[in-house]
Amino acid sequence: MGLSEIDRNLLERCLQGKPRAWEDFVDRFMGLVVHVVNHTAQARSVRLSPEDRDDLCAEVFLAVIDNNFAVLRNFRGLSSLATYLTVVARRIVVKVLLARKTTSRLAENSPPHATQVAADPQPGVEQRLGDQEEVQRLLDSLQGTEAQVVRMYHLEGKSYGEISSVVGMSENSIGPILSRARNKMRRASVNPASG
Repeated sequence: MGLSEIDRNLLERCLQGKPRAWEDFVDRFMGLVVHVVNHTAQARSVRLSPEDRDDLCAEVFLAVIDNNFAVLRNFRGLSSLATYLTVVARRIVVKVLLARKTTSRLAENSPPHATQVAADPQPGVEQRLGDQEEVQRLLDSLQGTEAQVVRMYHLEGKSYGEISSVVGMSENSIGPILSRARNKMRRASVNPASG
């Protein structure tokens, strides 16, 4: 589905700075952004307070207006505006949630080897590690493609598809590599001297 006439008009009004255009934009897409925030948090087992939800929605809308509506200017109209905003909002929410997770871990003042690598809540669902310094230290226990995959997934936030393109392996191979690597990193975090 392409860009509807209503959304094309709204987009043009926003980019031209017309009166009430931004308010109309927020009114039109607030429900979508709230849904994306809720769904993304739920998919990552993150509980949100109403204030957290409001903050994440605000982050999305701030990103849209940042740099003179750069996000909207980059929209090419190859999909619906709602589809485009869903992808944009999801990326922003994931980035903020990962940053908050890292910050909260650092604030807990846990010892360096105490980072918890959670077991998968269900088969095939990977958990990203939040403490980048700890991931970097644990990467020393890995080599080659395994280290590259872990680095791209946990430190760079890349998807399985993006990783598979870079390393030249099937997307279905990435999950098992991450699982094996996490097991090695678990052992290294329990016995840091024996890495």
